[in-house]
Amino acid sequence: MDAQRNGDVSFWYADIGGVPGYRPPLPGDQEADVCIVGAGYTGLWTAYYLRKADPSLRIVVVEREFAGFGGSGRNGGWLSGGFGWSREKYLKTSTRGGVVDMQRAMAGTVDEVIAVAAAEGIDADIRRTDNMSVAVNAAQLARAKAEYEEFLAWEMPAERIEMIGAAEARARIAIRNVQGAFIIHDMARVQPAKLVRGLAATVERLGVPIYEQTEVTRLEPGRVTTHRGTVRAPIVVRATEGFTAGLPGYERAILPLNSALIVTEPLPQSTWDEIGWNGYELLGDTAHAYCYAQRTRGGRIAMGGRGVPYRFGSKTDVRGRTQQATIDQLHGILTRLLPQAAKARIDHAWCGVLGVPRDWCTSVGLDPKTGIGWAGGYVGLGVSSSNLSGRTLCDLILRRDTALTRLPWVNRSVRPWEPEPLRWLGVHTMYQLYHRADAREDAGLTQTSRLATFADAITGH
Repeated sequence: MDAQRNGDVSFWYADIGGVPGYRPPLPGDQEADVCIVGAGYTGLWTAYYLRKADPSLRIVVVEREFAGFGGSGRNGGWLSGGFGWSREKYLKTSTRGGVVDMQRAMAGTVDEVIAVAAAEGIDADIRRTDNMSVAVNAAQLARAKAEYEEFLAWEMPAERIEMIGAAEARARIAIRNVQGAFIIHDMARVQPAKLVRGLAATVERLGVPIYEQTEVTRLEPGRVTTHRGTVRAPIVVRATEGFTAGLPGYERAILPLNSALIVTEPLPQSTWDEIGWNGYELLGDTAHAYCYAQRTRGGRIAMGGRGVPYRFGSKTDVRGRTQQATIDQLHGILTRLLPQAAKARIDHAWCGVLGVPRDWCTSVGLDPKTGIGWAGGYVGLGVSSSNLSGRTLCDLILRRDTALTRLPWVNRSVRPWEPEPLRWLGVHTMYQLYHRADAREDAGLTQTSRLATFADAITGH
């Protein structure tokens, strides 16, 4: 099915009147205490908490496009506080208690973001809700139950999670062939562009300049070189997430994995009566090539998933435009899960990149020798994790020894991705195997396909 609109960064901007105009660029050489590269969630949260902690700091934010141009303005709007990385990998350099503390800190980001939005007057269509991860075959149901048990084993409070059966899942959202669902409570839905634009306006109001239309050509200790001038600062924060590979010297640090979304026209109440979804749950599934969705404020369905998973040489999209094959694939997922919406017009399609480290585990840190800080590699959990990054970077920059700076994701060392064509072959092979594994499980395989296990093994997922 064709989309009425493709690209233009994302639907979330169309929803608020269109892509914003640009702030002025860097006016020339500058001196600062902290220079932040990237005006997405990570960079803006870092600037916000630093400014609140020490108003005397000279902070400069530089951005190639406009604040919220990247994943911060294109994502699925899941303020989840989730923990989707390997606990065992963090455990190798930490303790069980440290990993549990990190899990709790991540969960706490939901309340923190909501509190800041309320305090600063940021209207981002935030609505508290549950995350509902549905299973539509036996193998998916087994994985959902295993995830539930893993959360319990890692001390997730029992009242925050539950497994529900087919009837209860269907009563919430009438998913075709649903067999059960894993529920996580205390999450939230947001309109991502509203959140990032509101945060940018807040940071600016606090006196931090955001220089847009300013492309960084070199990032090094004490200096950020752009085509508009040079910012000299003892602390430099790299907050570029999926666009990191575009920086000289960082080509293999973070892999930009593509994700795409479609959004329907507003559905009539008669269709919502068939679907349900009255709790506005964050909806996902337990397929290997998984999807994610939300019911928007305006009564639409936004459905996301992987399209072309990775572009050769870590290339990124052109202002969010995606392929027709990806639109068709997402529409297929939508109609398979929710056939009630099969005739709904697709109003907008777009894509973006999320950052993936080589071990698929996020990190935040500051090298005291070089003064270079970083955060990212969220692997799709950036709406909430970026808030914890900002608070942690604030403490690291101010040299505070806090519970946040002692969490196991701080100052982790991760090896780079392989050179091309190895990383292209690896990622594309992984997703081909995932799609085949999903097909076998849909055909009746009652346990996780070995193809998916092999895919995880070859990429370290």
